[in-house]
Amino acid sequence: MTFEGKTCLITGAAGNLGRAVAAAFASAGASLILVDLDDKVLRSAYGRDDERKAFIGADLLDAASVTKAVATARFDRIDVLCNIAGPEDVWELMLDLNAKSVINTARAVVPKMLAAGYGKIVNIGAVAGLRGGAKMGAYSASKSAVIRLTESMSAELRDKGINVNCVLPSVIDTPQNRADMPSADPRRWVAPEALADVVLFLASDAARAIHGAAIPVTGLV
Repeated sequence: MTFEGKTCLITGAAGNLGRAVAAAFASAGASLILVDLDDKVLRSAYGRDDERKAFIGADLLDAASVTKAVATARFDRIDVLCNIAGPEDVWELMLDLNAKSVINTARAVVPKMLAAGYGKIVNIGAVAGLRGGAKMGAYSASKSAVIRLTESMSAELRDKGINVNCVLPSVIDTPQNRADMPSADPRRWVAPEALADVVLFLASDAARAIHGAAIPVTGLV
């Protein structure tokens, strides 16, 4: 898959999955707009910006902040939107962090895609969004909202040349999860790079016939 000549906007770009997805798109030739709450964190993760990548600090829960950030990005078009930003430990904000961030970025980016008549949006849900579980109410509800938003956005945009899909990982192999679950076997989890491969596929023209899908990516869990 090649993304030469295409621009990809990635939210949560300073996180573990965000960095893996950014690396995958960069290797495939894409230019990158990397978004996180603080552009200093992005510079720490990626070094200096250059002609192929731009850093944007934005509060994804603030629609005006997101719209301003996207408007000031130096790339004229956005071909791919990857909504990766998600919560760490702030349970009371999960619905906002998982669902509202998707709405705000879509409002800012979709008009550019509509003008171009082309776009790919990949949202990050979770297998936990398919069903509730003990002590998982807020998380499951927020990730279920991501799935429903994906389906609704797809129904609205599929005839406009825009594909909207989401991936549903189980446990992602991150340093945080290893620290939180020291007795678990991380070899059964999903490597960020493996999840990035699925994101790239959904963002490619090879997935042009896929609309509104919620694809489980569960490793051996």
